[in-house]
Amino acid sequence: MLERAPSASLRLNGEPAGIFGSPLDRLSHALREQCGLTGVKVGCDAGDCGACTVLIDSEPVCACLTSVGQADGRAIETIEGLSDSEVIVSQLRAAFHAHGAAQCGVCTPGVLLSAVALLRREARPDEEAIQNALAGVLCRCTGYRAILDAVKDARLFDARDVAELPAEAAVGRRVPRLDGVRKLSGAEIFGADEWPAEALTARVVRSPHAHAAFVLGDVGAFERAHPGIVAVFTAADVPGANCYGVIPLFADQPVLAERLARFRGEAVALVIGDSETMRHLDLADFPVTWSPRPALTTIDEALEESAERIHGRRPRNILTSGRVARGDAVAALATADVVVEGAFETGFVEHAYIEPEAGFARRIGDRIEIQACTQAPYMDRDDVAKILGIAPEQVRIIPTAVGGGFGAKLDLSIQPFIAVAAWRLDRPVRMVYSRRESIMTTTKRHPARIVARVGATRDGRLAAMDFAAEFNTGAYASWGPTVANRVPVHASGPYRMPHYRAVTRAIHTHLVPAGAFRGFGVPQSAIAQEQLYDELALRLEIDPLEFRILNALGAGEPTVTGQVFADGMGFKACLEALRPHWREARSAAERYNAEARGALRRGVGVAGMWYGCGNTSLSNPSTMRLGLKPDGRFALFQGAVDIGQGSNTVIAQICADALGAPIEKIDLASADTDVTPDCGKTSASRQTFVSGNAALLAARAMRRQILRLANVGEDAKLRFEIGAVAIADAAGDRRIELAALPVNAAGFVVEVVETFDPPTTPLDENGQGEPYAVFGSGAHLAEIEVDVELGRVKVLRLVCAHDVGRAINPTLVEGQIEGGAAQGLGLALMEEFFPGKGENLHDYLIPTIGDMPPVECILIEDGSSVGPFGAKGIGEQALIPTAPAIFNAIHHATGARIRRAPATPDRVRQAILAAGARA
Repeated sequence: MLERAPSASLRLNGEPAGIFGSPLDRLSHALREQCGLTGVKVGCDAGDCGACTVLIDSEPVCACLTSVGQADGRAIETIEGLSDSEVIVSQLRAAFHAHGAAQCGVCTPGVLLSAVALLRREARPDEEAIQNALAGVLCRCTGYRAILDAVKDARLFDARDVAELPAEAAVGRRVPRLDGVRKLSGAEIFGADEWPAEALTARVVRSPHAHAAFVLGDVGAFERAHPGIVAVFTAADVPGANCYGVIPLFADQPVLAERLARFRGEAVALVIGDSETMRHLDLADFPVTWSPRPALTTIDEALEESAERIHGRRPRNILTSGRVARGDAVAALATADVVVEGAFETGFVEHAYIEPEAGFARRIGDRIEIQACTQAPYMDRDDVAKILGIAPEQVRIIPTAVGGGFGAKLDLSIQPFIAVAAWRLDRPVRMVYSRRESIMTTTKRHPARIVARVGATRDGRLAAMDFAAEFNTGAYASWGPTVANRVPVHASGPYRMPHYRAVTRAIHTHLVPAGAFRGFGVPQSAIAQEQLYDELALRLEIDPLEFRILNALGAGEPTVTGQVFADGMGFKACLEALRPHWREARSAAERYNAEARGALRRGVGVAGMWYGCGNTSLSNPSTMRLGLKPDGRFALFQGAVDIGQGSNTVIAQICADALGAPIEKIDLASADTDVTPDCGKTSASRQTFVSGNAALLAARAMRRQILRLANVGEDAKLRFEIGAVAIADAAGDRRIELAALPVNAAGFVVEVVETFDPPTTPLDENGQGEPYAVFGSGAHLAEIEVDVELGRVKVLRLVCAHDVGRAINPTLVEGQIEGGAAQGLGLALMEEFFPGKGENLHDYLIPTIGDMPPVECILIEDGSSVGPFGAKGIGEQALIPTAPAIFNAIHHATGARIRRAPATPDRVRQAILAAGARA
């Protein structure tokens, strides 16, 4: 019998190889599925994101746009084939490691391969050449500046420069990511990268309508017509509750809809089969009859008295509301010397992480095990248990590496589908969302409609604010209640505001659910508040930065909820740190504009922000488990999912210093609901603060236990050696031989478990109370250039000052600031999702490497007595002030005020014309 000939014979990572199957198959699919080279990531299957970049005959190519046949006879390199024996590869990896240029890591293979190709042909490229070479790869995490710096500096690095971890104190040091080597080698396992060999594949039948009744047809006939299909499941097949949601009291979303679809993309049936059948299956043939109904797509339509209730128990389609009131805002505005007001709007914004949702599930006896990308393993566990009708302890969630999340991977996506299928069939089932499916169905940033009035006295002091916002929360609750309740606390910004009223509502529509996205509504409110503060300053003829400094909230002064912080209020210091940059940039812009003869004008804007770390007035605990092993090393069981922000590294730094041990002695056991305690969800800038505190408490408890074991006092010094602890105090030196001590069932000589829950209090009917244990704050300065004839805006530079309490790892903090600023730039200038349109990464635009300007980070360390070593969170904070700073800069350049985000060229041009007409 003749052997089957390959569709392509090629050299793969230096070795002869053959690829079988159709020559028309995507090369990316063949490399991953046949060759096991999962370092070739798939983010779009359209050549938009570049995550699948490989080198073909030394040139970067998108493997998703290359057929297997086109690879015949050619040499292909993937990330797995890059060897540190090649000097430039070793140098690049060292530079990326040192600069923190790999955050989540899912785009890193494509970036590294593109950079290697560049540096092989050009030893010292300039920034423009680097941008051109890397322009085909999108990164949603880093803001690109660390990547640019790493490529520029690569020739200066040696792998030994970043290989060693500090032997002394780790907090405050630029410790390279503990998981960085795996990201840079392509060995990291993401949601789509691992599955059992016998796994079936799941696909979902979805509604093409925003609102429609439906009837399923002859599903059995459909199965028989496609022999590779193993099963079709509908709502009737969900074993437990066909309902889930991130906030149990508001849970309202079905796994599979019953008779009625409430948004375009809602799941109505689940089809399971072998991988080849499912890959080629056309779900348009699935037997379902749709009866479209009128859809409520705007807030006004949904609020009409005659409007259909999307959920019967929610009158007027109002999901929930929020309120904070202090003093008498109406009366204070009536007597204020100057009052400004405005209406502002924002649209849906897509998270656009480069990794689509993916994972697999398998049933093991009476338990279900799910390995998938997620930000919230214990929340996933609890909801999956309800869906299957089993106890939470019967569900195991194993988070993979997460290729970006930003809030959307807090909600369930693939998990219910693969859980139901694996449970029913007792066979492993995998699922990977397409880019279209991911954008169509997962949560978005809430569209907002905001009206606000702000008043001040003649000497520039804020007197009152009256703020009202409505948020389009889409068809299901998701994080709508969190947004509605967080925004009223934050809408004043970190300023003294004696009289204040803020009311919010989350409104259901027949659109994709809106949920958590880096800031939980605060970026939207900041767009309004910070532009109104600029208008007040201009009316009062006060410099906008000095106006903010004058009104900055400090320690010992009450917030709008009446909360008073004794320390950790470094907002004024952030503003003052911007002062020299502000004066220089404003002067330069005004000189430029005075001499300008063409269409270009320059402007400089500033905006401030604050953000409460953790849940709003709710219990928010994290638990850490720490064990001392007989070999003298520590096992840290930390369930805080690292989605690229660096919690794996930061929490280990905190733990090591609290122990007094080198960080090299810490072995991490990462999130797994069977192994690690609940560290809560990775959101709301809580992991450094909350889980970091839990690690601090665990380390201190461990130290106390060891001191007690040695019968010495707190002033004794400990040194951790191989298989022993050396103790030194006034009585002399001694050693504890750990191998001689008994171990517990887990194999530890000493084991501790500690929990930290931030001290907060409930808010009363006026929103008064202590919603957060700590706030982070900051301010951004934006320098921009506007083409006043075309309306095109280019950001030239960002200067970002943030009070982080204590920078546990300055490189990781700066990476969060730069990445957050990039997402803020996208919110300001280009990003808006229209349901039913642009469900890809070439119509939905995110910033590229060419869009991001230089970013200067200024770290203010006004430590919080509640934070671990004084630290606060930074993830959310970094995004919030960027858009309003850019909008204020546009006004400075043109006199035009931007009332709707994003400031696309047509909107900017329209605003410029309107400002000219008013003038």
